[in-house]
Amino acid sequence: MLGPAEVRELAAALGVRPTKQRGQNFVIDANTVRRIVRTAEVRPDDVVVEIGPGLGSLTLALLEAADRVTAVEIDDLLAGALPATIAARMPARADRFALVHSDAMLVRELPGPAPTALVANLPYNVAVPVLLHMLEHFPTIERTLIMVQAEVADRLAAAPGSKVYGVPSVKANWYAEVKRAGAIGRTVFWPAPNVDSGLVSLVRRTEPPKTTASRTEVFAVVDAAFAQRRKTLRAALAGWAGSAPAAEAALVAAGVSPQARGESLTVEEFARIAEAGSRQA
Repeated sequence: MLGPAEVRELAAALGVRPTKQRGQNFVIDANTVRRIVRTAEVRPDDVVVEIGPGLGSLTLALLEAADRVTAVEIDDLLAGALPATIAARMPARADRFALVHSDAMLVRELPGPAPTALVANLPYNVAVPVLLHMLEHFPTIERTLIMVQAEVADRLAAAPGSKVYGVPSVKANWYAEVKRAGAIGRTVFWPAPNVDSGLVSLVRRTEPPKTTASRTEVFAVVDAAFAQRRKTLRAALAGWAGSAPAAEAALVAAGVSPQARGESLTVEEFARIAEAGSRQA
């Protein structure tokens, strides 16, 4: 494992300076890394994909527990250095490690066996898009554990009726059962961020909500409903449906009150609205 001294030493040797632009806050606490792997319930037969491995703290812990690990890293310097770090610190497992030097949002395939788990420390500005992208393009991922800013964790795990329930909550719930899985303090990072972090666990649904509407159609309704979240659904979905009366007709057909707001609806109700809308089209 990499402790505070090793992380700083490695960073200094590489000339790495964490950048705010990429939201780089490296985990320097070995106990936190072990806790993440434990909470993720990584098994000896798991093929884990890690997004943004940085200097490799979490990567080493994952390699210790999983069958193999594929890390996706966008940073040129970090991507270039990670294989050497793995080879030096865990030579017996180096052949179980693969690196993909790319923006995670562009990744559509990974080398080796299909991933069964996703574990990552994701920066605030890309956390939700990266998570949804990976869940969409890699359906074999059964379990996910991500460390994100506490505010993002709250949004992802929020239930209908919550003030922070929104687009990320609904879309994540389309793919998985989502829950908060713990809090992470600021001192385990270098540099220490100005915000607290949280762990979010996602266990993929055996199948998405039953509906004849496509995921794209359901997500279009979700986006429209929350684009003007203070408005009733009759008004918020007018553009999506073509008119307010058409939106009302779709809502009534779906068994949803036209006076309701998006924040009160489950993903299944959004799916029913999308289905009713496609029947009317």
